[in-house]
Amino acid sequence: MFENWEELKENCLNCRKCSLCEARSNVVFGVGNPRAKVMFIGEGPGRNEDLQGEPFVGAGGQLLDKYLAAVDLDRRTNIYIANIVKCRPQNRDPLQEEQEACMDWLRNQTALLRPKIIVCLGRIAAMRIIKPDFKITREHGQFFKKGNIYMTATLHPAALLRNPAQKPAAFDDFLKLRDKIDELQADISKTY
Repeated sequence: MFENWEELKENCLNCRKCSLCEARSNVVFGVGNPRAKVMFIGEGPGRNEDLQGEPFVGAGGQLLDKYLAAVDLDRRTNIYIANIVKCRPQNRDPLQEEQEACMDWLRNQTALLRPKIIVCLGRIAAMRIIKPDFKITREHGQFFKKGNIYMTATLHPAALLRNPAQKPAAFDDFLKLRDKIDELQADISKTY
């Protein structure tokens, strides 16, 4: 367990725990405020993310940024975004062993951040973080409490681009997130 962001990031950037490292352009560590109390977690980087070294920078990321802005959130100032796996799984879901190899990085990020709210972006993240039998189409937007952390999931931005009819449901999830932030404002505002 690394005690600070710089040491954690430096070690993560040099990770060779699984075969995903062989084809990566960049490790996609995460982005945002390291003191934020709202953390977003995706499954893994895509092509644009691999090239730029930042999560959610492609078309899905642009959609995510619009939803964030609509509820007064911003990836640079008041949230933190990370992924389960830090290297691109080449247009497929990350394998169980790849997820296992990367989970210590995410656990360490979460321990340093100490979020009050975690938002899983998509089915893979929700199944890994919230519960293994999570049904994204039925349970998105619902909050679950684990310890002192409220957890929820929304539809993955890339899935929304493939199925635009689901965009209103995802936007409703962000409105629920805004309501939860308002409800917890005393704890969350300490970091902004």
